[in-house]
Amino acid sequence: MSFLTGSSSHSWHPIMTADTTDLSYWWNWRFLLSAIFILTSMVLASILIWKYEGCKKSRRERRENQREPAGSLYEDEAWRTCLKGIHPTWLLAYRIVAFIALLALIVTNVVLDGGGIFFFYTQWTFSLVTIYFGIGSSLSLYGCYKYRNRVGEDAADHVRDAERGTYVAPTLGENAETSNMYKSFTDEECPSRKGAGLYVYIFQVIYQMCGGAVLLTDCVFWLVLYPFLTARDYKLNFMMVSMHSFNVVFLLGEAILNCLRFPLFRIAYFVLWTGIFVICQWIIHACKNMWWPYPFLDLSSSYAPLWYVGVGLMHVPCFGVFALIIRLKHLWFSRSFPESFQIER
Repeated sequence: MSFLTGSSSHSWHPIMTADTTDLSYWWNWRFLLSAIFILTSMVLASILIWKYEGCKKSRRERRENQREPAGSLYEDEAWRTCLKGIHPTWLLAYRIVAFIALLALIVTNVVLDGGGIFFFYTQWTFSLVTIYFGIGSSLSLYGCYKYRNRVGEDAADHVRDAERGTYVAPTLGENAETSNMYKSFTDEECPSRKGAGLYVYIFQVIYQMCGGAVLLTDCVFWLVLYPFLTARDYKLNFMMVSMHSFNVVFLLGEAILNCLRFPLFRIAYFVLWTGIFVICQWIIHACKNMWWPYPFLDLSSSYAPLWYVGVGLMHVPCFGVFALIIRLKHLWFSRSFPESFQIER
């Protein structure tokens, strides 16, 4: 198996450096330092989540402070587009196409190489992105249905007002603004706007986890593993390139279209995601002597703690780059389309 994508079509064979079931493999300073780093990171991430997600303020406190909590979210943010001129059906179509394409790739990979591909972080992340687009498609279907019904109700209200003689036609100068208000019924002043439920919050959390994880996997592959460890052993094939490009391409397109917020504290979920993967690897290798999916996870090297810290610290720039892309999108769209831009600040 390739240690990057789980593909068995390559001739690379990992070298067993030590017996991972031997007590001496784990009972040493290398594992102790690595474990302290991983567990400390996960504890700090959990504290961050509890601070911003676990202790929700009351609605009255929010009104008094005139501010929303960092993790607040409205239901319609899951299916609205970032610009009023882009109908939600475009986002729906994009999510369906992305879901089908990613699902086809992951199923093809399983058929070719078996379920062992999920031994790799790449496949964990690729599957998570696929799940994200699956959930997003269902939310967009619901949103488009709701959008259509609301616009129909607004049109009926206008007709009733005209029949009663209470309708006042907008002037030419007011027409564009009124039209925009008519199309977008989700302004902050709208009293009927619903806060997001658990399903939508999970959707946003997965979105932010994917944002950091796809950049981490692709950066590690293209900048570290492929040029230094694998280029000598085999050539790239379609499946390998797809697994390290399609997910980030589709996710960036999603980031441009949607209007989901990207609170920075949710890097904590990304850290937990990677921490769980590492701990699972430790448990598997403690029970069975086998090769490591990534060379830098091998604890037999005296540089193992440095590798763990180095890859761990990469989480910050990877998550930060994705957040910066979204921030730049907000700045550009808000200046270029000030009347149409509809993302919460």
